[in-house]
Amino acid sequence: MKINLTTVHVDDQEKALRFYTEVLGFVKKADFSQGPFRWLTVASPEDPDGTQLQLAPNDNPAARGHQQAMFQQGQPAAMFFTGDVQADYERMKAGGAEFTMPPTDVTGSKIAKLNDTCGNLIQVTQLMRW
Repeated sequence: MKINLTTVHVDDQEKALRFYTEVLGFVKKADFSQGPFRWLTVASPEDPDGTQLQLAPNDNPAARGHQQAMFQQGQPAAMFFTGDVQADYERMKAGGAEFTMPPTDVTGSKIAKLNDTCGNLIQVTQLMRW
């Protein structure tokens, strides 16, 4: 068993697609519509056939409430891993990313948090080697 898909609710799919591809560096994997429904996913360019992240519209009141509460508490909606959080921080900051936490050493890792501009905080994590 493996994880093929996970979801992040966003308030604007087009804005989210720009952020997740142009700022974070993911690639668009699937994008199709049927009526008002749009299925939109991105994936890592390092593993384009790996796990996909669905950028789902936040039109469900329960999901919207959860998203807002997580954001207000400073809790990330998703965590992505990198081999060099400082380099990614510099790259994303140059691309206009709004960080709520610069790279910070915590137990066993270095993390940074940023606003995805679509209602979520995202954590970028570099695991430390002992």
